[in-house]
Amino acid sequence: MDSTSDAPDETIVPADTLILVPITDTVLLPGMVMPLAIGRPTAAAALQEAARTEQHLAVVLQREPFAENPKLDELQSVGTEARLLRYFTGRDGSHNAIVQGIGRVRLQAVLSNATPQPVVAVSRIDEPTERSPEIDARFHQLRERALEILGLIEQAPPELAATVRSIEQPGALADFVTGLLDMTPAEKQELLETVELLPRLDLVITRLAYRHEVLKLSHDIGQQTRTAMEGRQREFLLREQLKAIQKELGESDDIAPELEELKRKLDQIEMPADVATQAKRELRRLEKMPEGAAEAGMVRSYLEWLTELPWSIEAEAPIDIAEARRVLDEDHFDLEKIKRRILEFLAVRKLNPNGKGPLLCFVGPPGVGKTSLGQSIARAVGRKFIRVSLGGVHDEAEIRGHRRTYVGAMPGNIIQAIRRAGERNCVVMLDEIDKLGAGGFQGDPASALLEVLDPEQNGTFRDAYLGVPFDLSRVLFIATANVLDTIPGPLRDRMEVVRLSGYTAEEKVAIARGHLIPRQLKQNGLSESKVGLDDAALNLIIDGYTREAGVRNLEREIGAVFRNVAVRVAEGSEAHVLLDTDEVSGILGARHFDADVAQHASIPGVATGLAWTPVGGDILFIEASRNAGAAG
Repeated sequence: MDSTSDAPDETIVPADTLILVPITDTVLLPGMVMPLAIGRPTAAAALQEAARTEQHLAVVLQREPFAENPKLDELQSVGTEARLLRYFTGRDGSHNAIVQGIGRVRLQAVLSNATPQPVVAVSRIDEPTERSPEIDARFHQLRERALEILGLIEQAPPELAATVRSIEQPGALADFVTGLLDMTPAEKQELLETVELLPRLDLVITRLAYRHEVLKLSHDIGQQTRTAMEGRQREFLLREQLKAIQKELGESDDIAPELEELKRKLDQIEMPADVATQAKRELRRLEKMPEGAAEAGMVRSYLEWLTELPWSIEAEAPIDIAEARRVLDEDHFDLEKIKRRILEFLAVRKLNPNGKGPLLCFVGPPGVGKTSLGQSIARAVGRKFIRVSLGGVHDEAEIRGHRRTYVGAMPGNIIQAIRRAGERNCVVMLDEIDKLGAGGFQGDPASALLEVLDPEQNGTFRDAYLGVPFDLSRVLFIATANVLDTIPGPLRDRMEVVRLSGYTAEEKVAIARGHLIPRQLKQNGLSESKVGLDDAALNLIIDGYTREAGVRNLEREIGAVFRNVAVRVAEGSEAHVLLDTDEVSGILGARHFDADVAQHASIPGVATGLAWTPVGGDILFIEASRNAGAAG
């Protein structure tokens, strides 16, 4: 607040002129020695003039910090008369000065603010010197509080406390302490304009009390931090001594970082209560084991498995039936009944996410797209796809896991698949489920799959290695098989069979045009501008070189044709190759299969029959021959 000129304790001497130095971010108080960094040319010229003529300065805080040549109403009404102690120019051309405050001045007029050295007319304000019991009481309180604050500041030099004790004037002590406080320019300007001793001392004591509380709390927090650090240092020293003792005993502890990492992971992962209890129990066992113990590695591997399994369920996007239909149509030609059943399956999952729907099992010959259908389902629902091959699995432990009592024990294929996926709500395809090995000395893997696939039981699936229940109810299981006859009845009873028949020649042409040919062109580094395959040549490959229900061999033969073309294109002999029937015959050789129905149909003694195989049907020609018998 501004002090009025008729304040009772303010004595104003006749006006004088001083060189004006306006500042924007600080306030100079009487008795203070302060450095100034000057950036404006007018202020620099003023300092240079003061250094040349040894005139005093009027250091005044600007009301408008961006004014280049401030007018009287753009300056604070009270400033500080200062003596220039030193002026120097830095290597970068900056202007720097050290000034010392002498006393308060009240600005009267700016005599010249257009010249390089602006001058102001000021009236000096004498410092009050009266003493009274109220002033002396506040003076002593201010000194004691200032000394307490300096005692709380560890970086404070001892000379500051000596200076505070040596000041005998209340006003000088108030100005000195204000200069030490971390206050805003507006707060310091308010103290500069407060000339009367009692209000000034009260204002400084109030600000000092707040600063004292802040420093005291900071000091207490620092003490607590240091105490905690000392406790940790003591613990660290004890642990280092323990390591030294263990080293002398041949029990060196080099696994401390691994233990800390395991502890951190166990604290971060949200596990069920019984699993967390088991993990902490095993961690305590591991901490007490010597490093060389054979069981330590087994326990450490067990804890790593627990920390890497996805125990919590991540939020999943809702199933979009329209997007699922688009993905299925994009990835697969025809198969309308199969797609409709898959969409029905997904619609039920969308409407009842917690429902216990049937397990789909795609049954069909090789190459008809069973595995790719599972990949399309995973892409349609936005989940990760993991394939578990069951062909040749004959050990129950490969499904349910080994007990940890065995060396090299590990979880079963199901838990391993969940770990690879990194989430519980994934799509797991059990491929070739019809080729599971028969039960024997190693148990029955098909029976072990019953708990995995039964929706009434897989919510608490217990892997023999983990020893704790793991929820598989959110996993979307899909199975594939070539035939149903080799699948045990109880396992087949838990699955809904979706049959995929073979493709006709027309369907194979459409699949080749839409999927196989573009994929083989990309794999062989070709493009449609470099190679073409007409319909007659494609039909020749289908009829003469493949005989299958699916399209796996068809893609293989198309790839063989394109590789031959790639050689010619890479040699530069041909830029574009159009493949016709002659070209295909020259590349693939003689036809592998002939349609010999016509030439056998009219031969006496030949009957036509049909045969069914897992890879498709075929026509059989049954011949009768006459042989002379031996005399009996």
